[in-house]
Amino acid sequence: MIWLRRMVISVVVVILLGGGGYFLYDTAFTSGESSGYDSGYSEGHETGYLSGEEDGYREGETDGYTSGMEDGYSEGESDGYISGKADGYNEGEAAGYVEGEAAGYESGYDEGMEDGLGHGYTLRDPAYQEVIAFLRQDKTDENEYDGSSYGVYVCSHYARDVCNNAEQAGFRCAFVEIRYMESGHAIVAFDTIDEGLVYFEPQNDWVVKPVIDKRYYQCVEPDEGYYYEEPDYDDTIKDILVTW
Repeated sequence: MIWLRRMVISVVVVILLGGGGYFLYDTAFTSGESSGYDSGYSEGHETGYLSGEEDGYREGETDGYTSGMEDGYSEGESDGYISGKADGYNEGEAAGYVEGEAAGYESGYDEGMEDGLGHGYTLRDPAYQEVIAFLRQDKTDENEYDGSSYGVYVCSHYARDVCNNAEQAGFRCAFVEIRYMESGHAIVAFDTIDEGLVYFEPQNDWVVKPVIDKRYYQCVEPDEGYYYEEPDYDDTIKDILVTW
C-alpha cells in the first residue's frame, strides 16, 4: 500500500507541478506578450512614423514643390505679364505724351506763328493811356522829314516806324491811309480797349479825328500852344483805309 500512496502522491505532484507550470507559463506568456506588444508597438510605431513621415515629407515636398512651382510660375507669369504690360503701357504713354506734347507744341507754335503773325510777337489792343505813354517814349516823331525826292523819308515812313515800334512793345497798331482827291497821307491808329479806335499823326503824336469830306488839317488836334498849318493843296478826305 505504501507504493500506491507514493504513486498517488507522485501523480498529484506531477499534476500540481504541471498545472502550476502551465499557470506560470500562461501568466508569463500573457505578461511577456503584452510587454512585448507594447514595446514592439511603441518602437515600431515610432520607427515607422518617423520613416513614413520622412518619406512622405520628401515625396510630398517634391510633389508640392513641383506642382507649386508650376502653378506659381503660371500664375506669376500671368500676373507679371499683366503687371508688366500695365506698367510698360503707363510709362510708355507718359513718356510718349511728354515728348509728343513738346514736339507738337514746338511744331504747332512755329507753324501757327508763321501762318498767323509771322514772328514771335504776341500783340494786344492797349488802353488809351498805354498808347499815350508809348508815343511819349517813342522817338519816331524826332526823325527829320525829307520830301526832297519821293520816298526818302515822308509820312508813310513815319507811320511804318511807329507801327513797327508799337509791335515790338506788344501793341496792335494800324497803318492808316488818308486819301485825298489827288494825293494822300499816312497816319496810325490803335483800337483801344476803353476809347475805341483812335488815330494819331505819327510826325508829332497829335490826336486826329478824320471825317470823310472834311479837310485833314481841320481834323488834327494839336497839343496846347501848337497848331497844324493849312497846306497849299486840297486835303479834303475822300477815303480812310485802315490796315492792321
